[in-house]
Amino acid sequence: MLTPLGWAASRWTLGTRALRWSTTAALVMAVLIVLGGGIVRVTGSGLGCPTWPTCDGTNVIQVVPDSVHLLIEQTNRMVTGLLVVAVGWAIIATRLQPVRDRALTRLSWSMFWLVIVNAVAGGITVLVKLNPWVVALHFVLAMALLATATLTWHRSRWRGSRDVVVAPRARGIGWVLLTASAALVVVGTIVSGAGPHSGDSREVHRIPVEWTSVVWVHGLLAALVVVLTVVAIAAVPTARRRAITLLVVLLLQGLIGVVQSLTALPELLVALHLLGAALVWVGAIRVLLDADPRLFALRTPIAEQAAATQPRASSAR
Repeated sequence: MLTPLGWAASRWTLGTRALRWSTTAALVMAVLIVLGGGIVRVTGSGLGCPTWPTCDGTNVIQVVPDSVHLLIEQTNRMVTGLLVVAVGWAIIATRLQPVRDRALTRLSWSMFWLVIVNAVAGGITVLVKLNPWVVALHFVLAMALLATATLTWHRSRWRGSRDVVVAPRARGIGWVLLTASAALVVVGTIVSGAGPHSGDSREVHRIPVEWTSVVWVHGLLAALVVVLTVVAIAAVPTARRRAITLLVVLLLQGLIGVVQSLTALPELLVALHLLGAALVWVGAIRVLLDADPRLFALRTPIAEQAAATQPRASSAR
């Protein structure tokens, strides 16, 4: 049975420029949704919309918000709408390529379903009054979406030969770095769940651990990720440029983390730290993809596929 996108693909095509712009838009919006969630948390706006899916029990969007907290939470939900548009554009662009890449199409659809699951998780966080474990799950799902957006972006641009020989050491360093970065992110959610920024101005249940102790674990993991990044710079030539970029981001992220700890966790620095976490996660994935170029790679780059394919008419047959 021919789907609507399959029907459209039989009549029209989109070029690689549309593919690149759409996957870039999806990646940028996936980063911004992490920042938006951070702003909601540090401003205490998590229950600015006290219910879900409506914002005030009646309206999805309150045209004239009656509080700053409602405005912030409502804006964050609207950013999710923009994310849906960007992901939808990516799905259409991947499907309407002259040569269909099924894996790329699956990746773009995976972004869509992760957006839906994350939106539901966000709704549940409101309904359970910002339970810290649910909030942590919400953040982890956002990072999973960010990972999928990064992989989609990468596959839409990949160049080179899939038959390249990859040293086991390079592949191992890439995977260990990514694993350590994932652990860093997860422990960071526990720090947030136990720390003072609960996401609402009222008293909210926190994760019952001594959060300053978890901060030390988080710091040790950050140091490990820095060391592994330096190792990647020295031992993985194919990923050296990407690893240097990641190292710069890590050092800035560490600086923000230290300063916010010494200055009673100011809201702006906490939000920037969450943005930095998203950039570190993207950077670790990019290092792995450069360490093992065969991952999520096409047998033939998209541009070469398009050049070898007779373009279809851009109007309906």
